[in-house]
Amino acid sequence: MTVAAPSGPRRTRQARPGSPRTVRGPGPRARGAARSARRALRRVVRGPRNSPRARQISTTLVLAALAVLAALGIALLPAWVPSSVVLLVLLMGVFVLRAWAMTTLGVVVLGLVLTLELLDEEAFSPARYAVILLAVVLGVAFVRSRERLGLQGATSDLMLVDLRDRLVAHGRIPDLPEGWGVDSVVRSAYAEAFSGDFVVASHAPGSPLLEIVLVDVSGKGQEAGVRSLLLSGAFGGLLGAMPRDAFLPAANRYLLAQRWPEGFATAIHLAVRLDTGQFWVSTAGHPPAVHLHAGSGVIETVETPGGPALGVVVAPVFAVHEGVIQPGDTLMLYTDGLVESPGHDVELGIDRLMGEAERVVATRSGGADAVVAGVRAGEGDDRALILVHRT
Repeated sequence: MTVAAPSGPRRTRQARPGSPRTVRGPGPRARGAARSARRALRRVVRGPRNSPRARQISTTLVLAALAVLAALGIALLPAWVPSSVVLLVLLMGVFVLRAWAMTTLGVVVLGLVLTLELLDEEAFSPARYAVILLAVVLGVAFVRSRERLGLQGATSDLMLVDLRDRLVAHGRIPDLPEGWGVDSVVRSAYAEAFSGDFVVASHAPGSPLLEIVLVDVSGKGQEAGVRSLLLSGAFGGLLGAMPRDAFLPAANRYLLAQRWPEGFATAIHLAVRLDTGQFWVSTAGHPPAVHLHAGSGVIETVETPGGPALGVVVAPVFAVHEGVIQPGDTLMLYTDGLVESPGHDVELGIDRLMGEAERVVATRSGGADAVVAGVRAGEGDDRALILVHRT
């Protein structure tokens, strides 16, 4: 049963005189507008504070304040604070500032030094001011060159270290089963950080096949470092991901696609079955491998009709030499930096390397480092050597 509400005029309650009046808050639309305004204000306040430009401005202000303190120390305590202290402020700026911020700091430092020189005309030294001016110019030029490379701050050098470590990691030989060993050494020209020679190895867990590629990129040292890094990553992805006889053609196609003015490279590809000792060697414009036979004591070059260097011919043919590494044998791969020297025949260099390998490896008196040291190849070229042993 539904009861109808009584009809009639609706009563409204009026506030009594002297009683507190209820004040309604803002509506939903007003509250939303207030929240939006607060968020916008928060972005305005926090955003620039965390932006790279704001950090550069704050760092520049801190260094400028240090320069002012150094100038005050030079003016008030000349016996304790030398004028060269401003060079330390400039040095800190070189490590942490960008080009525009470093220029600003340099102008501040030069202004402070000039002011000090003019205040003390008796001790005015144009040579001292010229030295500080030269330091500012060199600092700005260094920061500009680093910024042109996309590097910033002192920690940017860690990126180059990481790149070098990755290049070395690509050539790290994976763990091998008992009875096998690989010894390798790569030395760059003039002991630079990057080398045009690099090694890439692949051995999938559970697979009996070990593949090693030794590559010599055109150029040397830092000139070939960028190309070596790029090719080592690409070749590392190709190696083991395709049949062994398809690696060098795929590497050649990749190198041609780069369209480098000096983009050729020589390479030698070795594939070994670790269960039987059977191996396959292919070369692309590279010196031949050397086989040391433990049973007969014979040391010989692995004669393979080598194909052209990578990145030169569109559809080259790479011949394959097949053999067997018997227990006690050693297979040696190397780059031309160990056998080439100005004014001498390459064959003589290979004979010298074979003689040193026979002396060191056959007598088990050393490894790859001892062979490279015994050859005494010049430091003007990159050098690499790999020894594959079967015990």
